[in-house]
Amino acid sequence: MSAAAEPAPMLCVSIHDVAPATWPDCLRLVQAIRAVADIPLTWLVVPHYHFRPEQSPAMEACLDASVARGDELALHGYSHLDTEAAGGGGLRQRFLRNVYTRREGEFSALAEDEARRRIELGLGWFAARGWTPTGFVPPAWLLGEGAWRALRAGPFAYTTTFSHFHCLRDEEGNKVGIDPLLSPSMVYAARNRSGRFLSPRVADATAAMFAKSPLVRFSLHPPDARYPELVRHIQGVLERLLARREAVTKAECARRLTSSAVTIPRHSSSPDASRHSSPATSDSAADHPAR
Repeated sequence: MSAAAEPAPMLCVSIHDVAPATWPDCLRLVQAIRAVADIPLTWLVVPHYHFRPEQSPAMEACLDASVARGDELALHGYSHLDTEAAGGGGLRQRFLRNVYTRREGEFSALAEDEARRRIELGLGWFAARGWTPTGFVPPAWLLGEGAWRALRAGPFAYTTTFSHFHCLRDEEGNKVGIDPLLSPSMVYAARNRSGRFLSPRVADATAAMFAKSPLVRFSLHPPDARYPELVRHIQGVLERLLARREAVTKAECARRLTSSAVTIPRHSSSPDASRHSSPATSDSAADHPAR
């Protein structure tokens, strides 16, 4: 009897900050990706981006069509803006919130109740359009302790921080006892010339370092589409990764990772259940946000 084949290593490609205001750039990114290969994508949708009132029936129709073809829509915060007071949290946290992410880490300092409220608002916005997100990805990959608590109580199968993929629940909604998977996201810093020069090299180094990892994450943001040199690099990276990896949505990645994980009954209140069902809040604090 021949040995069972090893599962193919995975590639998750995601489009961040999807909203009417960013939609033209999102489409340019997708066109660049489709020029290389017709792969499933994860769209990270922001319901109320920067509290702007815009709506886009054309965008929503396109997202409907994308879901029908096998793409995934994930909830990406609610406003994508950090509205909490700027002080507190230590020097590093203040730098991440106020300078590096330019106040876009919406869930970095929210109290649990407010984080839960915004998640529920986002879920309601999705439901009004007939969408049910499997995953939640916090803006700038930042999650404070209150947001972690709200997220653990939610319905999501997974979340991602910058450095890890966190499985939260299996397909039946049970919490899972599985360690976060180390998988730093490949990402570009498009907002300045030095970032556009250095970040492709960092992405290449990350891809090489994790060449044997079960998962590589490739995270694209709307401003990336404005620079031909970045678009060319995106396409070259995709070609190389797809030669050795299977492209899947984040929801499918979570399904595969949890298929053999230990499940925890939904109503379990044992200390072990609590310990295994949630990632450590310190993991998010150690992560390096995109922008």
